[in-house]
Amino acid sequence: MSTLYRLLTEDDTSDFCHKVTLALSKGWDLYGDPQYAFDQSSGKMRCAQAVIKQVEARYVPDMKLGEQ
Repeated sequence: MSTLYRLLTEDDTSDFCHKVTLALSKGWDLYGDPQYAFDQSSGKMRCAQAVIKQVEARYVPDMKLGEQ
């Protein structure tokens, strides 16, 4: 069994909420608090949320985490 980790990021819009909701619907669990930061290059606020998931598969570096 492996614990997988992903950091979801997006501009501070409803797209970020949909990205996190999609991950939750696929069995990922929230890990820690969401984070917000100002992206000076785009002039927008950015959001980040870590998620984790337990899987039966053995972890390999070329694993497509979003498809688990």
